[in-house]
Amino acid sequence: MSRARAGQERRAAGREGRPTKVDTKMFYAKLGFENIKKNSQTYIPYLLTCMGTVMMYYIIQSLAGNESLSAIQGGETIKTMLGLGTWIIGIFAVIFLFYTNSFLIKRRKKEFGLYNILGMEKRHLGMVVLWESLYAYLASMLAGLASGVLFSELVFLLAERVLRLKTHLQFEIIPGAMGKACVLFGVIFLVNLLNTLRQIHLSNPSELLRGGNVGEKEPKTRWLLALLGAATLGAGYYMAAVIEDPVEAMAFFFVAVVLVIIGTYCLFTAGSIVILKLMRRSKRFYYKANHFISVSGMMYRMKQNAAGLASICVLSTGVLIIISTTICMYLGTEASIRVRYPRNIYVEVQDREEGTTEKIKAMVEEVLAPYGAKEVDPLEYRYIYWMGRQKENRFSAFGDGSNGDSCVVQFLTLEDYNRLAGREETLEKDQVLLYTEKGKTEGTTLWLGENSYRIKERLADFPLPEEGLGSMVKSYYLVIPEKDTVKELGAGLGYWSGEEEPTDFWTYWYSFDLELTDEQQIEIWEQLSGKFSASALGEYGSVRGAAEARSSFYALNGGLLFLGIFLGFLFLMGTVLIIYYKQISEGYDDRERYQIMRKVGMSRREVKSSIRSQVLTVFYMPLLAAGCHIVFAFNMIRRILYMMGLFDTGFFALCTAGTLLIFAAFYCLVYGRTAKAYYKIIS
Repeated sequence: MSRARAGQERRAAGREGRPTKVDTKMFYAKLGFENIKKNSQTYIPYLLTCMGTVMMYYIIQSLAGNESLSAIQGGETIKTMLGLGTWIIGIFAVIFLFYTNSFLIKRRKKEFGLYNILGMEKRHLGMVVLWESLYAYLASMLAGLASGVLFSELVFLLAERVLRLKTHLQFEIIPGAMGKACVLFGVIFLVNLLNTLRQIHLSNPSELLRGGNVGEKEPKTRWLLALLGAATLGAGYYMAAVIEDPVEAMAFFFVAVVLVIIGTYCLFTAGSIVILKLMRRSKRFYYKANHFISVSGMMYRMKQNAAGLASICVLSTGVLIIISTTICMYLGTEASIRVRYPRNIYVEVQDREEGTTEKIKAMVEEVLAPYGAKEVDPLEYRYIYWMGRQKENRFSAFGDGSNGDSCVVQFLTLEDYNRLAGREETLEKDQVLLYTEKGKTEGTTLWLGENSYRIKERLADFPLPEEGLGSMVKSYYLVIPEKDTVKELGAGLGYWSGEEEPTDFWTYWYSFDLELTDEQQIEIWEQLSGKFSASALGEYGSVRGAAEARSSFYALNGGLLFLGIFLGFLFLMGTVLIIYYKQISEGYDDRERYQIMRKVGMSRREVKSSIRSQVLTVFYMPLLAAGCHIVFAFNMIRRILYMMGLFDTGFFALCTAGTLLIFAAFYCLVYGRTAKAYYKIIS
């Protein structure tokens, strides 16, 4: 009876016109969920990108916070690199997710406008958007963190292989990394939400209804912006092409990057319009069926999509530079070690007293005896290393008011040169032999400060190992008649005051290889270093070993490669998402144009061919521009790699070309897959 009575009361209330209570909170929550489902074509790629970014951020943070990493040699270097990576990923996530969210809102403005016209107030729209943002945030964090934890073990194994770690990284879930991820992405989603609410609040229903089509008028010619783009891009290219000094290349690299980015956006925005309008002025070219449609279509596309195309170009360039450079550095680690360590073990000490040579060799024999090993391919000589300035054939000291480029001159005695080269040269008191590793001199006379010397011979090669001759600045090897010549040299260069003994400036170099394992070489280096430090020689020199340094080299280069893979994948993911969204945007825009062309008499095949030609041209422009950026950046990056000890230009060129080809193939694959969504929309 109670149920029947309750039913009668509800029917009576309905007849009397009394409203039934509705749970508005649940209504907005359900509507927000339904909106995400309805817009899955645009929302799912966005959510997947958010999840992937969260996953990568957590993995990098968990690696950086892993305590077992601190216990290995070079672990602090790796943690520093990973810490830098978390900042880069965080900054990229803020910029990129804000950009993609703006695209989502632009596509949905008509939907919001329709809700507004049907009676839903802006505060109600705000509630719907709030629930959508909350769903997106929770889905991204839950799936992203779960994937991060799930794939952490696999990434740890990859890190052990790349970094050549001899200990196993202990897998652990880092709550602190989860907390940082939740805070960072919570701020990002909050900023996106506030930006969306701002756009809804400032727009009226009619503006929302046509929000996706704003800006469809013919673009104006922005000559000033086009000239600015050409000037900044040209300046960046010029800077990258002409800089030869690796130190300058490192200092001006980011300046050149900023100039190229500015030039890219300006030229895609304004320069492309200028070129298309110039093409339209040519009547012979423009008034042909194919050219007429393609030029007018591309002019419209450039106006609508210039920022997106420029973003694809910049991201593609970033992927190519990061991947090619880090792969080259990692695969060239052994070559870099050989540059810094021409032999397995080497000793450098100031030759301040008699018997230095005998003392060092005695220490080496004592340490090697228990291993039954002997020095292989030993190399010994004395040298003076001097840094100053060069202007033409005149060399001067720093700080004496002289001008010129930075340079390095390494002095060897004629006795050591003849022994190393197997020659019997003779020199008069004012004569020298000159080997130019990097730089240029003319004539037959060199001025070293106030003293002049005659060049008896310009050497075509030098007896020191080739891998030990790499230099970042102008570099020369000068063979002088005898050790006492240093008195005259030092006085002329301001390097010699007359109070010190000449031996204070001579350094004795003794190096050799060992036919032993890396572990045994490290043991020998430790014992030799201990003996060396305990003696009087330890105050004026050092002992180094290639095997001991190998772990540090792989920690640095492996850390860079590991970070490069993550950042490259992140930029690649951004590139794919922008391409996908552009395909959808092109599809909705071309659907109306497709119908208009069909109505004016064009066949279906002609229309499809015209639109496909335009789309291909537009989407492959960023790839071509990125390839152009890489070509001009090659010289500057090569110079920077010199500072890392990598001098094999051919190998770097091979890595760059291979990366470019693989990326181009991937770009084409992505275009082909996303084009299906495009053709589905226009059809």
